[in-house]
Amino acid sequence: MLQSVKQLYGNKLAAFDGDIGHVNDFYFDDENWVVRYLVADTGSWLTGRLVLLTPHAFGKLDQDEKTLHIKLHKKKIQESPSIESHKTVSRQYETDYYTYYGWPTYWDGSAMWGIGDYPVVLPLSKKEMETQKKYHHRDDKHLRSMQEVVGYNIQSVDGEIGHVSSFLVDDQNWAIHELVVETGHWYSGKEILIPTGKVKRISYEQANVFVSLTKADIQQTAENEISRHK
Repeated sequence: MLQSVKQLYGNKLAAFDGDIGHVNDFYFDDENWVVRYLVADTGSWLTGRLVLLTPHAFGKLDQDEKTLHIKLHKKKIQESPSIESHKTVSRQYETDYYTYYGWPTYWDGSAMWGIGDYPVVLPLSKKEMETQKKYHHRDDKHLRSMQEVVGYNIQSVDGEIGHVSSFLVDDQNWAIHELVVETGHWYSGKEILIPTGKVKRISYEQANVFVSLTKADIQQTAENEISRHK
């Protein structure tokens, strides 16, 4: 099922043995278009620490209770590799993180989650865990904050069309399917969806998302969607 991440911000995070905070942000892979980490705001529980949780640990998303269940105990999260809030997510950190939890890394393999298209937790052999520790400094990571990209301008082939307001993600494999865009005056400020496959590149320096669509393409697609749902 597709979820708007804007609706997930602030949702409670519930571990096996108690609440651990709420959803603050997501780090996504802008090359494969998938959520790699949830950023948890733990309040006074783990003050000053940036707590990251991968979809491997996600359980049921209770929309009525606005709660995402986490399949971990609080002690396990508390003793996980620490990263300071102003630090970037290095490959060394990710290697330590995945080794600590004993989960298969997403960058080893050709599928979205390394060995498959879903973040499945499988026990690793001792040999596999030793292999995972061999990280590469030159690995090209594409992790970015979703909160940061909200507000970025969308640049079509023939001009600016609006700005990013949210993302639609699959709550099973956490793939990002579409950008939610609030249009400018050219389309009456309507909200439209742009498939991530149409994104050519993101300029983080200029705060722009470039798409391989014209305004006419976007308007036609939006009108077709409206007709289909009538």
